[in-house]
Amino acid sequence: MARLKERFNKEIAPEMKTRFKYSNIWQVPHLTKVVINMGLGEAAHDNKIIEDAVAELTLIAGQRAVVTRAKKAIANFKIRKGSEVGCKVTLRRDKMYEFIDRLISIVIPRIKDFRGLSADSFDGRGNYAFGLTEQTAFTEIDADKVTMVKGMDIIIATSANTDEEARELLTLLGMPFKKS
Repeated sequence: MARLKERFNKEIAPEMKTRFKYSNIWQVPHLTKVVINMGLGEAAHDNKIIEDAVAELTLIAGQRAVVTRAKKAIANFKIRKGSEVGCKVTLRRDKMYEFIDRLISIVIPRIKDFRGLSADSFDGRGNYAFGLTEQTAFTEIDADKVTMVKGMDIIIATSANTDEEARELLTLLGMPFKKS
């Protein structure tokens, strides 16, 4: 079992149950999935960059990345319908907990000039989204072999009904939010 999942079951879930006065342990919010998305924009015209992005995202997530395609043509950006514009990975269960654990304990402390994650990035339904500006913060990526610095969006979906419950869940998991 993943280290963070074990901690969630033994410490965080009982804490959330008493704090929000849930009558049942199954009412406690939990993580449902993590989506990691890399939009490549200008580099979408070069197949080599897309292949590199898929390889790097596969290393980061521990699961094969899927290439995303444009839903419709945009003439100003020279994008045709169906052209490759990025890649993404959806993590669930143990891989999700392993990724969140690595993100909190290894990757976020390696970000330069990090001041904390914004607590305003919740969507109103208990999901949290944030972005990283470069993939080299992950230890799996060899910085010498990176041809182009690529950012990524990370969306953490929870079963929480409100942003307050989701914020508390992520705080107990160890997510470093800015002090307001």
